[in-house]
Amino acid sequence: MHETDLHDLSDDADYAASIEQASASVMLTRSESGNRSLSSETEGAELIYSKDNVAIHPTQFASERISGRLKLAKQGHSVFMTWIPYKGQSSNARLSEKDRNLYTLRAVPFSDVRSIRRHTPTLGWQYIIIVMSSGLAFPPLYFYNGGVKEFFTTLKQHVLIVRSLEDANVFLVNDFQNPLQRTLSSLEMPGAVSIGSAPSTPASGSHLTAFTDGGKTSEVLSQSISRNRQKAHDPGRDLSIHVLEKFSLVTKFARDTTTQLFRENSNGFSALETKSYGISRPRPDAPYQEEPEKVPEEIHVPSDPLEFDKLALVWGKPRQSPLGSMEWATFLDSEGRITDSKDLRKRIFYGGVEHTIRKEVWAFLLGYHDYDSTYAEREYLKSSKRTEYITIKQQWQSISPEQAKRFTKFRERKGLIDKDVVRTDRSLPFYDGDNNPNVKTLRDILLTYSFYNFDLGYCQGMSDLLSPILYVTEDESESFWCFVELMERLGPNFNRDQSGMHAQLFALSKLVELLDPPLHNYFQQNDCLNYFFCFRWILIQFKREFEYEQTMSLWEVLWTHHLSEHLHLYLCVAILKRYRGKIMGEHMDFDTLLKFINELSGHIELDPFLRDAEALCIYAGENGAASIPPGTPPSLPIENENSLLYSLEDEVL
Repeated sequence: MHETDLHDLSDDADYAASIEQASASVMLTRSESGNRSLSSETEGAELIYSKDNVAIHPTQFASERISGRLKLAKQGHSVFMTWIPYKGQSSNARLSEKDRNLYTLRAVPFSDVRSIRRHTPTLGWQYIIIVMSSGLAFPPLYFYNGGVKEFFTTLKQHVLIVRSLEDANVFLVNDFQNPLQRTLSSLEMPGAVSIGSAPSTPASGSHLTAFTDGGKTSEVLSQSISRNRQKAHDPGRDLSIHVLEKFSLVTKFARDTTTQLFRENSNGFSALETKSYGISRPRPDAPYQEEPEKVPEEIHVPSDPLEFDKLALVWGKPRQSPLGSMEWATFLDSEGRITDSKDLRKRIFYGGVEHTIRKEVWAFLLGYHDYDSTYAEREYLKSSKRTEYITIKQQWQSISPEQAKRFTKFRERKGLIDKDVVRTDRSLPFYDGDNNPNVKTLRDILLTYSFYNFDLGYCQGMSDLLSPILYVTEDESESFWCFVELMERLGPNFNRDQSGMHAQLFALSKLVELLDPPLHNYFQQNDCLNYFFCFRWILIQFKREFEYEQTMSLWEVLWTHHLSEHLHLYLCVAILKRYRGKIMGEHMDFDTLLKFINELSGHIELDPFLRDAEALCIYAGENGAASIPPGTPPSLPIENENSLLYSLEDEVL
């Protein structure tokens, strides 16, 4: 969501209800015992800040916001934040009360918060984005009645906050690390897969009981504080212990993980590099030692109501050999038109494409070429698009050093792109080596795209999506325009407020509820309904879960939109269902589940899971389609209409 996209919604029914309920809440508070602390409600936690009518926007539609109360509470030396949605608001028919609870923030400790980004748009309301140490960001919190300044003023009295030198709107929380410690934390495992994930600190507050009125959370808070004292950065800790911890993690997990360790996220939007592996740090007064692994208790695992193994055999068709050049020619008429695009997409869905013809076929799948275009029309398009690309590219190439000094947004984006491209798929020969021209081309395309789509710009993860396209086309202009078409579908994944991602995670939760109610109930009981453990899968379309060749095979299957444009969500369900016995049998909580999901990287066989996803999609049928709200990415753009992929503008004008 962009800062200029916010407009006055004071005539909105939901907004009016929020104002009314907030006013009633204030009156109720005044009529009771004046300056009560939170201790009377949560047995020891002091309420230090409370603000009503703080809202989130779970969808692209401004009218579907959820309003609630934001609180800061302190117990001992720990500060916690909660956001609880109001109950009983009925103006939003599309979101049930249970759905609203998905977005509840439950006792988030600031020891697990990396930064807070503050937005003060010219028009609209101020909002903040809380970024966890993991790189995951909670939905933006909009202050409809003001209060951002008071929020920061209160927080600064209890938590160390430092304004970022790189971005004046970003405030770093508990930023004790010196440059040497940052270098240590960015260590990568030798021999690790270069496109693997990197762990970081878990947002343990995501599975804590909320500070609800009258709730009894002292025990939960005490346990959380105990854990967070072990995790918090201590400026007085001996650096040698810090070094030992880092290398002990390598020793402990090198034998069974293919993901990179200790890679520091570069900004608040990198949900690719998710949680840490949950190793408790030693207390300052205790010698360093590893904790023994706990043996999970045997528990009863509810049976799969779909009998998944049989379902895949009945509904899922076996994979075929890839589409080759000779067979490809049979789909073209004498002038180069595709004679039956539906049949072609179905053929690719079940077999993929041989690499030798990917460059030609991908251009159709991505929408760069029309299926009814001729050879001559495609050549003309390439020529005209190449000229257009050069024109756009010259916009940033012509920026002088003096201009760049006064162009903060350009410097920020260029710096982030320069940092990302040098670590994108460098294990491949195509991108390997110093001064590799393909790495420079990757950088140039991303910079050009940031000027082509200036509102969206560049976000971490885009280089992952562009890399295979450049690898296949080996042409700068064609790669750019194919990437443009791909971002028309996946651009919402990189919205600043993560609305596109939250819409897909919400749809995923509905599909699991439909296709595996016991697994859904398990996630609900263990506070895993936000499905953040699937964040990386969805954000970059499983790019880091499979080998490079398998990733390309998967993408061309997804791009066919055969059966569903949301097959990637059914693939998520298929993987979760395959491992449901282990997940529930070992009683995994959120952190353990996230660690387990990350460790699946490089160990998932594509073809069987594609067959499973197909079976689930066919079985779900219309009920499955109805579980996915309209407009959920990667929906194809609507012709001749400005879609709601990037802003709220169409909804509020």
